[in-house]
Amino acid sequence: MTEGPQLIGLGSLLLAFLPAIAVVVILYRWTREGPESIYALARMLGQLLIIGYFLSFIFESESGWIVLAVLLVMVLVSSWIALRTVKLERRSLLWISVLSIMTGGGLSLAVVSQIVLNLDPFYSAQYVIPLAGMVFANAMNSISISAERFQSERSRGGELHRARELAYRAALIPITNSLFAVGLVSFPGMMTGQIISGVDPLIAARYQIMVMCMLFSSSGLSAACFLALLTRRNR
Repeated sequence: MTEGPQLIGLGSLLLAFLPAIAVVVILYRWTREGPESIYALARMLGQLLIIGYFLSFIFESESGWIVLAVLLVMVLVSSWIALRTVKLERRSLLWISVLSIMTGGGLSLAVVSQIVLNLDPFYSAQYVIPLAGMVFANAMNSISISAERFQSERSRGGELHRARELAYRAALIPITNSLFAVGLVSFPGMMTGQIISGVDPLIAARYQIMVMCMLFSSSGLSAACFLALLTRRNR
């Protein structure tokens, strides 16, 4: 095993954008669109560079209040982004999205961080924040898919509970595909990162199993909560 990950130079890092730029060019030539993808890539670059410095500060501060504030911001931002697919109702559905991500994502995060890992202190930023990022991102995606599918079915005159059923099935497709593919087609981020860092593959596999269970539950519970509240709202 190696002692640690290989350092990526800035010049080498820029080369990683070449395939991404190719996608933007194809998108523009085929659809005459592309600015949104360029904006997304630029935003990703800026956000990750900033968060790298920010996380260093949080890890050193060891403050539970700062960790709580970061988690709250993550919930609010993910809740807002989740509703990109239903822009006409975005503001009115925000509270449902926030409550759903806090319930589904928060429960999954609590079980993993406090029971499975038994963190000490319980707010250990080095573990809680990266895990929360994965949890809330998956909850966000499942809500986004379920919201779009629910609205689409209802706009076609679909029955309320049938729309909820189809929306929930659609919301779970990405994470279910990931469960089928993990270890055979893909090596997810946490496992890949740990192996590159020199961690024993068997230990990395255990962590990844924990993560996959966490992501499946956060996606399923958040989407279920969102659709239950949305169904009740539309009665």
